[in-house]
Amino acid sequence: MAEREAVLRLDDQWARVRSGAAHAGPEERERLLDELIGALRAWPADPECTALLGLRLADRAALRFAEGDRATALATIEEALRSAERAAPCAPEYARWYARGLINHGVWLAWPLSDGARLPRHPLGPAATEGPSAMERAAGERARDLTLAAVEVWAGLDQHDAVNRRGLAQAKVFLGDRLAELGFAEDALAWAVDAESDFRHLLLADPGGAESAAAEEALDHIGRQLELRLRFLGFESLVSLRSRGLLPERLLPQAVVAARIQGVAEPGIAAGLGLEAEQVRTMLEVTPWRAVWRVEVRGPDGLWNVPGPSWHAAAEVRNRTAGEIGDELVRGFSESADCPRDGGPWRIRLWWHEEGDPAGARFRRVIGPDGPAGTPS
Repeated sequence: MAEREAVLRLDDQWARVRSGAAHAGPEERERLLDELIGALRAWPADPECTALLGLRLADRAALRFAEGDRATALATIEEALRSAERAAPCAPEYARWYARGLINHGVWLAWPLSDGARLPRHPLGPAATEGPSAMERAAGERARDLTLAAVEVWAGLDQHDAVNRRGLAQAKVFLGDRLAELGFAEDALAWAVDAESDFRHLLLADPGGAESAAAEEALDHIGRQLELRLRFLGFESLVSLRSRGLLPERLLPQAVVAARIQGVAEPGIAAGLGLEAEQVRTMLEVTPWRAVWRVEVRGPDGLWNVPGPSWHAAAEVRNRTAGEIGDELVRGFSESADCPRDGGPWRIRLWWHEEGDPAGARFRRVIGPDGPAGTPS
Protein backbone atom coordinates (compact mmCIF):
# COMPACT_ATOMS: atom_id res chain seq x y z
CA MET A 1 0.00 0.00 0.00
CA ALA A 2 2.98 2.30 0.56
CA GLU A 3 3.71 2.08 -3.16
CA ARG A 4 0.13 3.09 -4.00
CA GLU A 5 0.33 6.04 -1.59
CA ALA A 6 3.55 7.11 -3.30
CA VAL A 7 1.75 7.11 -6.66
CA LEU A 8 -1.07 9.24 -5.25
CA ARG A 9 1.45 11.67 -3.73
CA LEU A 10 3.10 11.94 -7.13
CA ASP A 11 -0.30 12.73 -8.63
CA ASP A 12 -0.84 15.44 -6.00
CA GLN A 13 2.53 16.90 -6.96
CA TRP A 14 1.52 16.98 -10.63
CA ALA A 15 -1.85 18.50 -9.76
CA ARG A 16 -0.08 21.39 -8.00
CA VAL A 17 2.17 21.95 -11.02
CA ARG A 18 -0.79 21.74 -13.38
CA SER A 19 -2.77 24.30 -11.40
CA GLY A 20 0.17 26.69 -11.07
CA ALA A 21 0.43 26.25 -7.31
CA ALA A 22 3.93 24.82 -7.82
CA HIS A 23 6.41 25.85 -10.49
CA ALA A 24 8.16 23.53 -12.93
CA GLY A 25 9.88 24.23 -16.23
CA PRO A 26 8.78 22.54 -19.47
CA GLU A 27 11.31 19.71 -19.20
CA GLU A 28 10.51 19.08 -15.54
CA ARG A 29 6.78 19.05 -16.34
CA GLU A 30 7.30 16.45 -19.07
CA ARG A 31 9.49 14.31 -16.81
CA LEU A 32 7.03 14.47 -13.93
CA LEU A 33 4.04 13.65 -16.13
CA ASP A 34 5.86 10.74 -17.80
CA GLU A 35 6.83 9.34 -14.40
CA LEU A 36 3.29 9.71 -13.09
CA ILE A 37 1.68 8.03 -16.11
CA GLY A 38 4.11 5.13 -15.84
CA ALA A 39 3.39 4.76 -12.12
CA LEU A 40 -0.39 4.83 -12.64
CA ARG A 41 -0.17 2.17 -15.36
CA ALA A 42 1.27 -0.21 -12.78
CA TRP A 43 -2.14 -0.31 -11.01
CA PRO A 44 -4.60 -1.50 -13.71
CA ALA A 45 -6.93 -3.15 -11.18
CA ASP A 46 -7.19 -0.06 -8.97
CA PRO A 47 -10.21 2.09 -9.94
CA GLU A 48 -8.76 5.35 -8.59
CA CYS A 49 -5.42 4.88 -10.34
CA THR A 50 -7.23 3.87 -13.53
CA ALA A 51 -9.39 7.00 -13.40
CA LEU A 52 -6.36 9.19 -12.66
CA LEU A 53 -4.51 7.59 -15.57
CA GLY A 54 -7.32 8.79 -17.85
CA LEU A 55 -6.95 12.32 -16.49
CA ARG A 56 -3.18 12.41 -16.85
CA LEU A 57 -3.17 10.98 -20.35
CA ALA A 58 -5.65 13.74 -21.19
CA ASP A 59 -3.19 16.25 -19.72
CA ARG A 60 -0.48 14.85 -21.96
CA ALA A 61 -2.83 15.11 -24.96
CA ALA A 62 -3.48 18.77 -24.12
CA LEU A 63 0.26 19.45 -24.09
CA ARG A 64 0.62 17.78 -27.49
CA PHE A 65 -2.24 19.86 -28.90
CA ALA A 66 -0.52 23.00 -27.60
CA GLU A 67 2.63 21.94 -29.44
CA GLY A 68 0.67 21.43 -32.66
CA ASP A 69 1.08 17.64 -32.67
CA ARG A 70 -2.57 16.86 -33.38
CA ALA A 71 -2.05 13.23 -34.43
CA THR A 72 -0.25 12.25 -31.22
CA ALA A 73 -2.71 14.24 -29.13
CA LEU A 74 -5.73 12.46 -30.61
CA ALA A 75 -4.13 9.03 -30.16
CA THR A 76 -3.30 9.90 -26.54
CA ILE A 77 -6.80 11.11 -25.72
CA GLU A 78 -8.24 7.88 -27.16
CA GLU A 79 -6.09 5.93 -24.70
CA ALA A 80 -7.17 8.29 -21.93
CA LEU A 81 -10.84 7.63 -22.67
CA ARG A 82 -10.36 3.86 -22.60
CA SER A 83 -8.87 4.15 -19.13
CA ALA A 84 -11.56 6.58 -17.96
CA GLU A 85 -14.33 4.34 -19.29
CA ARG A 86 -13.03 1.37 -17.29
CA ALA A 87 -13.11 3.40 -14.07
CA ALA A 88 -16.40 5.24 -14.70
CA PRO A 89 -18.76 2.59 -13.21
CA CYS A 90 -16.79 2.54 -9.95
CA ALA A 91 -17.72 6.00 -8.62
CA PRO A 92 -19.79 9.02 -9.69
CA GLU A 93 -16.69 11.23 -9.66
CA TYR A 94 -14.91 8.91 -12.09
CA ALA A 95 -17.99 8.95 -14.34
CA ARG A 96 -17.85 12.76 -14.32
CA TRP A 97 -14.20 12.66 -15.35
CA TYR A 98 -15.09 10.29 -18.17
CA ALA A 99 -17.94 12.49 -19.40
CA ARG A 100 -15.73 15.59 -19.40
CA GLY A 101 -13.08 13.65 -21.29
CA LEU A 102 -15.60 12.66 -23.95
CA ILE A 103 -16.60 16.29 -24.41
CA ASN A 104 -13.00 17.53 -24.60
CA HIS A 105 -12.14 14.88 -27.16
CA GLY A 106 -15.14 15.98 -29.21
CA VAL A 107 -14.00 19.61 -29.08
CA TRP A 108 -10.50 18.70 -30.26
CA LEU A 109 -11.76 16.46 -33.05
CA ALA A 110 -14.20 19.06 -34.35
CA TRP A 111 -11.92 22.08 -34.01
CA PRO A 112 -11.41 22.57 -37.79
CA LEU A 113 -15.19 22.68 -38.34
CA SER A 114 -16.06 25.74 -36.21
CA ASP A 115 -15.12 29.40 -36.15
CA GLY A 116 -14.52 31.54 -33.06
CA ALA A 117 -18.26 31.95 -32.48
CA ARG A 118 -18.70 28.14 -32.58
CA LEU A 119 -20.64 28.46 -35.82
CA PRO A 120 -19.94 26.20 -38.80
CA ARG A 121 -16.75 27.20 -40.60
CA HIS A 122 -17.95 25.48 -43.78
CA PRO A 123 -21.42 26.37 -45.10
CA LEU A 124 -23.44 23.21 -45.53
CA GLY A 125 -26.56 22.46 -47.52
CA PRO A 126 -27.67 22.90 -51.13
CA ALA A 127 -26.06 26.34 -51.55
CA ALA A 128 -22.63 25.19 -50.40
CA THR A 129 -19.88 25.19 -53.00
CA GLU A 130 -17.15 23.88 -50.72
CA GLY A 131 -17.52 21.88 -47.54
CA PRO A 132 -15.29 20.08 -45.08
CA SER A 133 -13.01 17.36 -46.36
CA ALA A 134 -14.10 13.76 -45.95
CA MET A 135 -11.59 13.40 -43.11
CA GLU A 136 -12.86 16.52 -41.33
CA ARG A 137 -16.45 15.42 -41.64
CA ALA A 138 -15.65 11.95 -40.33
CA ALA A 139 -13.89 13.56 -37.36
CA GLY A 140 -16.93 15.78 -36.82
CA GLU A 141 -19.25 12.78 -36.81
CA ARG A 142 -17.01 11.01 -34.31
CA ALA A 143 -17.03 14.18 -32.18
CA ARG A 144 -20.84 14.25 -32.27
CA ASP A 145 -21.05 10.61 -31.18
CA LEU A 146 -18.59 11.17 -28.32
CA THR A 147 -20.53 14.19 -27.11
CA LEU A 148 -23.83 12.30 -27.28
CA ALA A 149 -22.18 9.59 -25.16
CA ALA A 150 -21.20 12.28 -22.64
CA VAL A 151 -24.83 13.45 -22.47
CA GLU A 152 -25.87 9.88 -21.73
CA VAL A 153 -23.24 9.51 -18.99
CA TRP A 154 -24.33 12.73 -17.27
CA ALA A 155 -28.01 11.77 -17.62
CA GLY A 156 -27.28 8.46 -15.89
CA LEU A 157 -25.94 10.17 -12.76
CA ASP A 158 -28.01 11.31 -9.77
CA GLN A 159 -29.98 14.34 -11.02
CA HIS A 160 -30.66 15.47 -7.45
CA ASP A 161 -27.03 16.61 -7.43
CA ALA A 162 -26.67 20.11 -8.90
CA VAL A 163 -23.18 19.29 -10.20
CA ASN A 164 -24.62 16.50 -12.33
CA ARG A 165 -27.48 18.67 -13.58
CA ARG A 166 -25.02 21.37 -14.60
CA GLY A 167 -22.79 18.80 -16.28
CA LEU A 168 -25.75 17.48 -18.26
CA ALA A 169 -26.78 20.98 -19.33
CA GLN A 170 -23.23 21.82 -20.43
CA ALA A 171 -22.99 18.56 -22.37
CA LYS A 172 -26.17 19.51 -24.26
CA VAL A 173 -24.58 22.83 -25.22
CA PHE A 174 -21.56 21.02 -26.64
CA LEU A 175 -23.78 18.55 -28.48
CA GLY A 176 -25.52 21.51 -30.12
CA ASP A 177 -22.12 22.78 -31.27
CA ARG A 178 -21.19 19.44 -32.78
CA LEU A 179 -24.53 19.14 -34.61
CA ALA A 180 -24.29 22.68 -35.98
CA GLU A 181 -20.86 21.95 -37.43
CA LEU A 182 -22.31 19.04 -39.38
CA GLY A 183 -25.16 21.11 -40.80
CA PHE A 184 -27.95 19.89 -38.50
CA ALA A 185 -29.06 23.43 -37.68
CA GLU A 186 -32.54 22.52 -36.43
CA ASP A 187 -31.29 19.79 -34.08
CA ALA A 188 -28.49 22.06 -32.88
CA LEU A 189 -30.93 24.78 -31.90
CA ALA A 190 -33.24 22.25 -30.22
CA TRP A 191 -30.43 20.96 -27.98
CA ALA A 192 -29.39 24.52 -27.12
CA VAL A 193 -32.97 25.36 -26.10
CA ASP A 194 -33.07 22.20 -23.96
CA ALA A 195 -29.80 23.22 -22.30
CA GLU A 196 -31.09 26.74 -21.71
CA SER A 197 -34.13 25.32 -19.90
CA ASP A 198 -31.85 23.19 -17.70
CA PHE A 199 -29.69 26.17 -16.76
CA ARG A 200 -32.75 28.27 -15.93
CA HIS A 201 -33.96 25.54 -13.57
CA LEU A 202 -30.52 25.48 -11.92
CA LEU A 203 -30.66 29.24 -11.45
CA LEU A 204 -34.17 29.14 -10.00
CA ALA A 205 -33.28 26.29 -7.64
CA ASP A 206 -30.42 28.20 -6.03
CA PRO A 207 -30.47 31.94 -6.86
CA GLY A 208 -27.26 33.54 -5.73
CA GLY A 209 -25.82 30.13 -4.82
CA ALA A 210 -22.68 28.35 -5.90
CA GLU A 211 -24.17 27.32 -9.25
CA SER A 212 -25.79 30.65 -10.10
CA ALA A 213 -22.76 32.45 -11.54
CA ALA A 214 -21.94 29.54 -13.86
CA ALA A 215 -25.60 29.24 -14.87
CA GLU A 216 -25.87 32.96 -15.69
CA GLU A 217 -22.70 32.83 -17.78
CA ALA A 218 -23.98 29.78 -19.62
CA LEU A 219 -27.35 31.43 -20.28
CA ASP A 220 -25.64 34.48 -21.79
CA HIS A 221 -23.61 32.22 -24.08
CA ILE A 222 -26.61 30.11 -25.11
CA GLY A 223 -28.69 33.22 -25.77
CA ARG A 224 -26.10 34.52 -28.23
CA GLN A 225 -25.78 31.11 -29.87
CA LEU A 226 -29.54 30.78 -30.33
CA GLU A 227 -29.80 34.18 -32.02
CA LEU A 228 -26.91 33.37 -34.34
CA ARG A 229 -28.07 29.86 -35.20
CA LEU A 230 -31.62 30.91 -35.91
CA ARG A 231 -30.29 32.69 -39.01
CA PHE A 232 -29.29 29.32 -40.48
CA LEU A 233 -32.80 27.84 -40.28
CA GLY A 234 -35.29 27.49 -43.10
CA PHE A 235 -38.96 28.24 -42.48
CA GLU A 236 -39.82 24.53 -42.27
CA SER A 237 -37.35 24.14 -39.42
CA LEU A 238 -38.78 27.16 -37.62
CA VAL A 239 -42.27 25.69 -37.91
CA SER A 240 -41.04 22.32 -36.66
CA LEU A 241 -39.29 23.84 -33.63
CA ARG A 242 -42.35 25.94 -32.81
CA SER A 243 -44.64 22.90 -32.96
CA ARG A 244 -42.31 21.02 -30.59
CA GLY A 245 -42.19 23.88 -28.09
CA LEU A 246 -38.51 24.48 -28.85
CA LEU A 247 -38.71 28.04 -30.15
CA PRO A 248 -38.52 30.38 -27.14
CA GLU A 249 -41.03 33.24 -27.10
CA ARG A 250 -38.25 35.84 -27.01
CA LEU A 251 -36.95 34.50 -30.34
CA LEU A 252 -40.31 34.71 -32.11
CA PRO A 253 -39.72 38.23 -33.52
CA GLN A 254 -36.43 37.09 -35.02
CA ALA A 255 -38.07 33.92 -36.33
CA VAL A 256 -40.78 36.01 -37.99
CA VAL A 257 -38.13 38.23 -39.57
CA ALA A 258 -36.16 35.16 -40.70
CA ALA A 259 -39.24 33.80 -42.43
CA ARG A 260 -39.95 37.14 -44.11
CA ILE A 261 -36.36 37.42 -45.34
CA GLN A 262 -36.84 34.02 -47.00
CA GLY A 263 -39.91 35.35 -48.81
CA VAL A 264 -42.69 33.81 -46.73
CA ALA A 265 -45.83 35.98 -46.82
CA GLU A 266 -47.36 37.29 -43.58
CA PRO A 267 -50.34 34.88 -43.63
CA GLY A 268 -47.99 31.93 -44.09
CA ILE A 269 -45.79 33.10 -41.22
CA ALA A 270 -48.80 33.46 -38.93
CA ALA A 271 -50.16 30.03 -39.83
CA GLY A 272 -46.80 28.27 -39.58
CA LEU A 273 -45.75 29.79 -36.26
CA GLY A 274 -49.19 29.79 -34.66
CA LEU A 275 -49.45 33.59 -34.37
CA GLU A 276 -52.18 36.13 -35.02
CA ALA A 277 -51.85 38.16 -38.20
CA GLU A 278 -51.58 41.36 -36.15
CA GLN A 279 -48.77 39.89 -34.07
CA VAL A 280 -46.79 39.07 -37.20
CA ARG A 281 -47.38 42.52 -38.67
CA THR A 282 -46.28 44.24 -35.47
CA MET A 283 -43.15 42.10 -35.16
CA LEU A 284 -42.15 42.90 -38.73
CA GLU A 285 -42.75 46.61 -38.21
CA VAL A 286 -40.70 46.90 -35.01
CA THR A 287 -37.94 44.33 -35.66
CA PRO A 288 -35.36 45.46 -38.22
CA TRP A 289 -32.82 43.33 -39.98
CA ARG A 290 -29.47 44.37 -41.39
CA ALA A 291 -29.03 43.81 -45.11
CA VAL A 292 -25.40 43.68 -46.23
CA TRP A 293 -24.63 43.70 -49.93
CA ARG A 294 -21.69 43.50 -52.27
CA VAL A 295 -21.86 44.28 -55.99
CA GLU A 296 -18.82 43.34 -58.08
CA VAL A 297 -17.80 43.80 -61.72
CA ARG A 298 -15.35 41.49 -63.45
CA GLY A 299 -12.56 43.34 -65.11
CA PRO A 300 -10.49 42.45 -68.18
CA ASP A 301 -8.01 40.68 -65.90
CA GLY A 302 -10.75 38.30 -64.74
CA LEU A 303 -10.80 39.68 -61.19
CA TRP A 304 -13.99 40.78 -59.45
CA ASN A 305 -13.95 44.31 -57.99
CA VAL A 306 -16.45 46.55 -56.16
CA PRO A 307 -16.96 49.63 -58.37
CA GLY A 308 -17.70 52.06 -55.54
CA PRO A 309 -18.43 52.35 -51.81
CA SER A 310 -22.20 52.44 -52.23
CA TRP A 311 -22.05 48.97 -53.79
CA HIS A 312 -20.43 47.41 -50.74
CA ALA A 313 -22.61 48.64 -47.91
CA ALA A 314 -25.41 47.83 -45.47
CA ALA A 315 -28.76 49.19 -44.35
CA GLU A 316 -31.33 48.50 -41.67
CA VAL A 317 -34.64 47.41 -43.21
CA ARG A 318 -38.06 46.32 -41.97
CA ASN A 319 -40.62 43.95 -43.46
CA ARG A 320 -38.64 43.35 -46.63
CA THR A 321 -37.54 40.07 -48.16
CA ALA A 322 -33.99 39.44 -49.30
CA GLY A 323 -35.36 39.03 -52.80
CA GLU A 324 -37.02 42.47 -52.72
CA ILE A 325 -33.84 44.18 -51.52
CA GLY A 326 -31.77 42.25 -54.03
CA ASP A 327 -34.05 43.08 -56.97
CA GLU A 328 -33.97 46.74 -55.95
CA LEU A 329 -30.17 46.68 -55.92
CA VAL A 330 -30.09 44.97 -59.32
CA ARG A 331 -32.29 47.70 -60.80
CA GLY A 332 -30.30 50.46 -59.12
CA PHE A 333 -26.96 49.15 -60.32
CA SER A 334 -28.28 48.47 -63.83
CA GLU A 335 -29.23 52.15 -64.12
CA SER A 336 -26.02 53.49 -62.54
CA ALA A 337 -22.90 54.77 -64.28
CA ASP A 338 -20.93 51.95 -62.64
CA CYS A 339 -22.75 49.23 -64.56
CA PRO A 340 -20.74 47.79 -67.50
CA ARG A 341 -22.21 48.99 -70.80
CA ASP A 342 -20.32 46.46 -72.89
CA GLY A 343 -22.24 43.46 -71.56
CA GLY A 344 -19.46 42.60 -69.16
CA PRO A 345 -20.41 40.36 -66.22
CA TRP A 346 -21.32 41.63 -62.78
CA ARG A 347 -22.76 39.99 -59.72
CA ILE A 348 -24.51 40.80 -56.48
CA ARG A 349 -24.70 39.05 -53.11
CA LEU A 350 -26.85 39.98 -50.14
CA TRP A 351 -26.42 38.70 -46.58
CA TRP A 352 -28.40 38.93 -43.36
CA HIS A 353 -26.59 40.71 -40.54
CA GLU A 354 -23.01 40.40 -41.79
CA GLU A 355 -21.07 39.55 -44.91
CA GLY A 356 -19.90 35.97 -45.01
CA ASP A 357 -19.29 33.06 -47.32
CA PRO A 358 -20.94 33.45 -50.75
CA ALA A 359 -22.90 30.24 -50.12
CA GLY A 360 -24.53 31.89 -47.12
CA ALA A 361 -25.89 34.83 -49.10
CA ARG A 362 -29.70 35.26 -48.96
CA PHE A 363 -29.73 36.67 -52.50
CA ARG A 364 -27.24 35.84 -55.28
CA ARG A 365 -27.33 36.94 -58.85
CA VAL A 366 -24.88 36.99 -61.76
CA ILE A 367 -25.63 39.21 -64.76
CA GLY A 368 -23.87 38.81 -68.05
CA PRO A 369 -22.13 35.93 -69.83
CA ASP A 370 -21.65 33.98 -66.56
CA GLY A 371 -25.38 33.96 -65.75
CA PRO A 372 -28.44 35.20 -67.64
CA ALA A 373 -30.05 38.31 -66.23
CA GLY A 374 -32.44 37.52 -63.43
CA THR A 375 -31.06 34.02 -62.91
CA PRO A 376 -29.73 33.06 -59.47
CA SER A 377 -26.05 32.18 -59.49
